[in-house]
Amino acid sequence: MINRFFSHTELKTDNGSTRLDQDNIPSHIAIIMDGNGRWAKNKGLPRVAGHREGMKVVTNIVEKANEIGVRYLTLYAFSTENWKRPEKEVEFLMKLPERFLEKELPNLQKNNVKVRTIGDTSLLPRNTVRAVEKAVEETADNTGLVLNFALNYGGRHELVEMVKVLGEDIAEGTVNPEDITENLLSERLLTQGLPDPDLLIRTSGEIRLSNFMLWQLAYSEFWFTEVLWPDFKDEDLVEAVKEYQQRKRRYGGV
Repeated sequence: MINRFFSHTELKTDNGSTRLDQDNIPSHIAIIMDGNGRWAKNKGLPRVAGHREGMKVVTNIVEKANEIGVRYLTLYAFSTENWKRPEKEVEFLMKLPERFLEKELPNLQKNNVKVRTIGDTSLLPRNTVRAVEKAVEETADNTGLVLNFALNYGGRHELVEMVKVLGEDIAEGTVNPEDITENLLSERLLTQGLPDPDLLIRTSGEIRLSNFMLWQLAYSEFWFTEVLWPDFKDEDLVEAVKEYQQRKRRYGGV
């Protein structure tokens, strides 16, 4: 267990590794979980095998994030662009949230994890929606880590829908154009009630946002790794947090 009386990043554990600074844990981590298909291809397996293995990693990373003191964890589970993938793969991906939540809900409850989602669920299979709604409802009173699944989510789609709502408010006279602020816009996004991510992690060596949380990531720290998501371990998460703790967030200042 980390000794909370020590907060300097250079303090060493008995095995020589650097302790995390408990006063500088990113409150909100967002992860683009990439590389499942390539992991499977490298092993001569069908792509769905990579997605199945990736689901197991989610369990470990949620537990580790909770252990080190992360308050919010957003996982990019299915994007609005993923519908372009082969039909069989999409069908499998649609079943993963249901399978994960049915298996892991007791552990999430035990660990006081609160489940929520962002994205357009209107196009998701009914069984998937029911499983998600059940997890959200049953963990609503939990006060620990908030596990936020981005399902059928796209950053541009989110912004377009926000502008539509804002346009209706202006047309109805409930909002004046001169009253529009960054806070007002943020309150109309799907992430209402969540702080912007402090740290974005993307696996598999790709270096792009892929339409993920375009507004919310404006001042986030980015950490990219060549590790494919099914191979992503607890120590990789810790490494990303250590790197985050070595950076100075200036928000445009000096």
